[in-house]
Amino acid sequence: MSKDRRVVVTGIAALTPIGLTAQEYWDAMMNSTSGAALIKSFDTSRVVTKFACELKGFDALNYLDRKAARRMDLYAQYAMSAAKVLIEDAGINPETLSSEEKENIGVIFGTGIGGIQTFYEQSKINYTDGPTRVSPFFIPMMIPDIACGQISIQYGFKGPNYCAVSACATANNNIIDAYMYVKNGMADAMVTGGSEASICELGMGGFNSARALSTRNDSPETASRPFDANRDGFVMGEGAGALYLEELEHAKARGAKIYAEIVGFGLSADAYHITAPDPEGTGASLAMRRALKNAGLNTTEVDYINMHGTSTDLGDIAETKAIKKVFGDHAYKLSCSSTKSMTGHLLGAAGAVEAIASILALKNGRIPPTINFETPDPECDLDYTFNKPKDKEIKVAISNVFGFGGHNTTIVFRKFED
Repeated sequence: MSKDRRVVVTGIAALTPIGLTAQEYWDAMMNSTSGAALIKSFDTSRVVTKFACELKGFDALNYLDRKAARRMDLYAQYAMSAAKVLIEDAGINPETLSSEEKENIGVIFGTGIGGIQTFYEQSKINYTDGPTRVSPFFIPMMIPDIACGQISIQYGFKGPNYCAVSACATANNNIIDAYMYVKNGMADAMVTGGSEASICELGMGGFNSARALSTRNDSPETASRPFDANRDGFVMGEGAGALYLEELEHAKARGAKIYAEIVGFGLSADAYHITAPDPEGTGASLAMRRALKNAGLNTTEVDYINMHGTSTDLGDIAETKAIKKVFGDHAYKLSCSSTKSMTGHLLGAAGAVEAIASILALKNGRIPPTINFETPDPECDLDYTFNKPKDKEIKVAISNVFGFGGHNTTIVFRKFED
């Protein structure tokens, strides 16, 4: 990997349950806003958990034409919508780019589950009316790689194009892959991130059966409460996050604004269980150690950690242990938080929207809060920035995202200095 090529973030876009733009998202976090509410998109009479963090006010026709939107699963609509905003934010006009320039822009954009709503609806049609009545668009609407393909087609970007799937770690893995292509000189810029749209009867039923979701139906807005002693599971979220990664000199040459620099990453596997984390946080600590080594940083140089922090009993404790293993005494000087307390868990999109939270924390010098804290858990004893944001100069931030299957990912962001 070239040590001379630096990779910067020159565009961001966030479609989240607490805001449909990056600025709305940031403002909502600064106001400690919960995105959880009773589900409105389907009849919840048959599911145990009746609330989630749905997108509010999203209309695909604000971003896509009607015919294109009809031929996309909701997850792909979210991805395409985020990509449109991203291209505008990055100051890119695809129509004026040369063929050579387009050949050096790629799209690596993922989803953890893919077109589950399409799968559910078409399965019902197959059951009642037979396979000849299944939509000819069923397969391309369902498969997880179609969003990155659609983005590439829309803008004519002919660089590396695929999606990596690693459950809830998906977006981070896609960002890391995109980073490596730019760092290695195999692309000048990459569109990357993740999207998810799994709030449906099948999605909620599956996670309920796995006993992963909170069932706090009497108080949805307080259900996502990472590190609180009375947490009882995560809250399903949906949406998309997108980042435009670019080689520094390429970005400077076109006068791009620069949000932050990516300086390293770490990957590991728990090799422990299909859904539960290693209780000692061994895999998570390995990912963080590798990320710091890759970035060439000491532990004391990290100012903020956007934690995976799902509001599950085992996960919050394991990640806390991992941070203490890696950072030692400095763990208690770090600022941490879980923005999932506000957005819910966006599964395959989580890493992207949390990367954006980390980047904006660097840019604005403020730590997003972990809301809904009421009762201390003696095993969760770090500074989690409970309930309200706080001002703090941040030069280095890391974002942790882990996934079912034991996938651990850490990305290191640094405040940009030329």
